[in-house]
Amino acid sequence: MSHVRNRDISAMSREALEARLLELQDELLQLQAEKALGGTPSNMGAYKATRRSIARIKTHLGNN
Repeated sequence: MSHVRNRDISAMSREALEARLLELQDELLQLQAEKALGGTPSNMGAYKATRRSIARIKTHLGNN
């Protein structure tokens, strides 16, 4: 699952957010590698959703 909602983010602790951020960054790396190798991603919207979820978490961590 790559999509993280703001409601979920506000309910998480800082440690959980940092752990989720690492998971999402790993997932994004895998999606970028798949894209670079010329393969079609299994889910076309996963790349965009993962990037946006990372941005949401980073924004939330920066505000607290």
